[in-house]
Amino acid sequence: MGTVDSAPTGAPRVRGIAARAGGWSARHRWAAVTVWVLFVVLAMGLGSAAGRVDVKESDQMSGEVGRAVQIIEDAGLKDPAGETVLIQSEGKGAVDADSRKFRSAVDDVIEAVQATGEVAAVTSPYTTRTISADKHSALVQFEMRGDPETASERVEPVLKAVAKVDGAHEGLRIEEIGGASMGKTFDDAFGSDFQRAEFSAVPVALGILLIAFGALVAALLPVALALTAIMATMGLMGVVSHFQPMSDTANSVMLLVGLAVGVDYCLFYLRREREERAKGRDARTALMIAAATSGRAIVVSGVTVCVAMAGMLFTGIAEFEAMGLASLMVVAVAMVGSVTVLPALLSLLGERVEKGRVPFLARLKRSQRGGTDNESRVWRAVLTVVLRRPWTALVVAAGALAAISLPALGMHTQNLTLDQEFGDSLPIVRTYDRLNEAFPGGADPARVVVRADDIGAAPVRQALAEFRRQAVASGASKGPVDIVTHDAENIAVIDVPLVGGSDQDRAVKSLDLLRDTVRPATLGKVTGVEAPITGQVAGSKDFNAQIVGSVVPVFAFVVVFAFLLMLLCFRSLTVAVTSIVLNLLSVGAAYGILTAIFQHGWGASLVGAEGVGAIISWLPLFLFVILFGLSMDYHVFVVSRIREARLQGRTTRDAIAHGVVTTAGVVTSAAVIMVAVFAIFGTLSMQSMKQMGVGLAAAVLIDATIIRGVLLPAAMALLGERNWYFPKWLRWLPDMTHDESYDEIPKAPEPVRGGGEPERVGV
Repeated sequence: MGTVDSAPTGAPRVRGIAARAGGWSARHRWAAVTVWVLFVVLAMGLGSAAGRVDVKESDQMSGEVGRAVQIIEDAGLKDPAGETVLIQSEGKGAVDADSRKFRSAVDDVIEAVQATGEVAAVTSPYTTRTISADKHSALVQFEMRGDPETASERVEPVLKAVAKVDGAHEGLRIEEIGGASMGKTFDDAFGSDFQRAEFSAVPVALGILLIAFGALVAALLPVALALTAIMATMGLMGVVSHFQPMSDTANSVMLLVGLAVGVDYCLFYLRREREERAKGRDARTALMIAAATSGRAIVVSGVTVCVAMAGMLFTGIAEFEAMGLASLMVVAVAMVGSVTVLPALLSLLGERVEKGRVPFLARLKRSQRGGTDNESRVWRAVLTVVLRRPWTALVVAAGALAAISLPALGMHTQNLTLDQEFGDSLPIVRTYDRLNEAFPGGADPARVVVRADDIGAAPVRQALAEFRRQAVASGASKGPVDIVTHDAENIAVIDVPLVGGSDQDRAVKSLDLLRDTVRPATLGKVTGVEAPITGQVAGSKDFNAQIVGSVVPVFAFVVVFAFLLMLLCFRSLTVAVTSIVLNLLSVGAAYGILTAIFQHGWGASLVGAEGVGAIISWLPLFLFVILFGLSMDYHVFVVSRIREARLQGRTTRDAIAHGVVTTAGVVTSAAVIMVAVFAIFGTLSMQSMKQMGVGLAAAVLIDATIIRGVLLPAAMALLGERNWYFPKWLRWLPDMTHDESYDEIPKAPEPVRGGGEPERVGV
């Protein structure tokens, strides 16, 4: 069995990267601060000059959907922003589409939308046969003029014109729906939601830090470091986007991750420096010890989080790749800032870091701590019980997490439909449901993009006509099937309303019928014809398939590399294995909570998630990568402190007690900040954002309490000296454990023991 090598006492040995960086920054503090400021300004300037290249629609999609978009883009065609006006008779004695009243309403709608000057290609339902089987519903269809990307900004006059016609025709419901009108409605209703959450995250973090430190200057430092890291990364994203396109989603995820890790890393460093000064160390020694211990933990944690984020690059999905690269960059920048500019700032501030003290908070903090070493009374009490009966604690905690994880076994993922994402609080969502009921699949038709060497050739025209006929005859669609031909580009676009409509399972069966039966029997028989099928249903199906296909490589990459990093940085096979197992437990519990709330509806009313019934397809993989990375923050910090105490001569059990209770305060503060920030996103109206916020908040809370406060110490107490097992056949691996400070510490208070005689293990 491997053992922990003995270590000399006395002044701290400053040998590792973090320790050397902290030492240099403390000696050249103005140079370090200047370099950091110049780096942030230069990164922002370069990003502004380069501009940001965003992910194209064709890059976001995979499979047939991506190919269809690519054909349209290569041909230089722009898919216009299509709008539809649903005219529907209602009430007792409802008139049908053949009545004069109904025809008058149709004519008024056509005249009103044309008068705005914002529309083109207006079609009458009597021409296109878009009249429902019961003749109580009809569709007037048209396109928005100009760039489809900005159509939502120009659709308001059209919406007002339709609303005016609606008010003039009693007994008829006249409503508009389409890409532009939905975009405007959702921007008006929810557009500020996400922005508000982003802006409120900073004051929330600052308030919690003020409570944690009891001093304004100390609370401002972590926020300042996180914000400068985010600003620098935003600039770097502009430069990098010319090689890997970015997106608004990647930017928002980067902000969340940057705020979380930036605050965490600074918190770890600052807390250790203050702790050493409270022991009576001089300012320089306290800073060097913080650099050698917390600094090392930050580097190990940062590299591990970067590896986890890099897992997104293996999905093959451009949006995920953008999120992964943006998150990786902000973690790397925050890590570098924490071990360079932060020691310089602490050296410059000295005692002034305690400026702006809040007397009430300072007294409250003192009342919550007992003993020395900034120990937490609450966690010391919990740990006393855990170490007295580690088997009981392990079984109860692990059993509870396993039970919480169980619902995840039946997790159902899909791209959420409009009513699942937004509920029925908006009138346009009810319009969407009514349109789908009257014209199944009409709100989200499948779209066949046909490319041929000569789109006007007789065999191609015949195949198009046969496809239209068989699409209805096969039962995949009830029609009408619309074909638009672009002769100059040799492309035809076929819109096929799918039977099933908003019922995803039925719609997917209709899509499969088109892809596997109708297409091969018609368009597939013509040489030189390519006909990928896209649309909302196809996009959801193909995206889910790609997500499922990327689970194994992403999972394997993240787990294997995290294991190797833990093995190298702690030089213990046991620590590496337990790290992976504990992190997987927290991820599993988060999955279980998500499934229970959003799929099964247990407690859904508490978070405003009634009737969702599914987990959005991208979330499980996203959560796995993010949570696995963020969980390592706490794990590395706590285990580093335990190992440090063990190297200083404490028994393993005493080292566990010392490591957990002295890090409990900083881990709790960091976790509270993360939970509060993520919980903000759990209050948003969009169910996808709500699911992300709830999942992240629940996982971090579980990780910082049950995992680090109960399971980790219980498992390590049971393993004893086997925690440090490092087999001989692995000793050829590089030793990355040099950064610890082995200084002689004052006599510690009576340590927590688990009962019986103390361990006597030679070091």
